[in-house]
Amino acid sequence: MDANKTHGAFSWSELMTSSASGAIEFYGSLFGWKLETMDMQGGKYTVASVNGTPVAGIMDSAACGEGAPPMPTSWSCYVTVDNVDEAVAKCTLLGGKVIMPAMDVPTVGRMACIQDPQGATISVITYEK
Repeated sequence: MDANKTHGAFSWSELMTSSASGAIEFYGSLFGWKLETMDMQGGKYTVASVNGTPVAGIMDSAACGEGAPPMPTSWSCYVTVDNVDEAVAKCTLLGGKVIMPAMDVPTVGRMACIQDPQGATISVITYEK
């Protein structure tokens, strides 16, 4: 199964943290991840890879932008969907909420963050083909 192409599959994990440099050092040592940091709009983004396969991202919560509310340090998960906009619409029909509206991520795909009726959040993503 290719998690990046399979509707409903968990396909990415991302750490939003108050100390990306500390997290990079910790997780790189703990798991032996190969870590590559790149510039992106708003700050730096580090991709963690295992055996050449990207598995997760790490970024400073400050990268969310000046004036944005502080984000707690936490891991989040992404689930692949066939169509982000349809998933967001269905989420609201089922009683969920949109936390971050659908947006395009250049060279990656389209994503959004939603919340279930019990309050748990998860991100949905459709990867570029």
